Amino acid sequence: MNKKLERQDPSSGRRTLLRDIGVFQVKLIVDGLRDLVLVPTSLIVGIVSLVKGEDGRPGLQFYHLLGFGQQTERWINLFGAIENSPEKLDQPSPFGAGDIDDLVAKFETFVVDEFKRGGVTAQAKERLHTALAAMQRRKRKSQ
Repeated sequence: MNKKLERQDPSSGRRTLLRDIGVFQVKLIVDGLRDLVLVPTSLIVGIVSLVKGEDGRPGLQFYHLLGFGQQTERWINLFGAIENSPEKLDQPSPFGAGDIDDLVAKFETFVVDEFKRGGVTAQAKERLHTALAAMQRRKRKSQ
């Protein structure tokens, strides 16, 4: 929701740049603090989601946390000052059209293919299933 700031004289552009530099630093700090809180919180909430699930389905707590994180990302609007650029910036992306989710999907496909062929991931999958089953047993005992 940033509005492009008008520049009537050369010093206006400098003031805008100085303001944008300062605001960017504050936003980086806020974003970093949010991430610092989200790292342990997401792990705890993820485990709670696994344990609190019913009928073999995980709980929604983790996805509620993701929704909150997405809202804070929009609110912080880390790179919003790009709207104040004196020129329209046409920057080619060094990352292409994909994102980290695409990279994870490719890795996941690789791991699943290895598992189907009986690779090393079969042992890792068994350990994960054992750990999840133990958590589910503890949950049932505590109820």
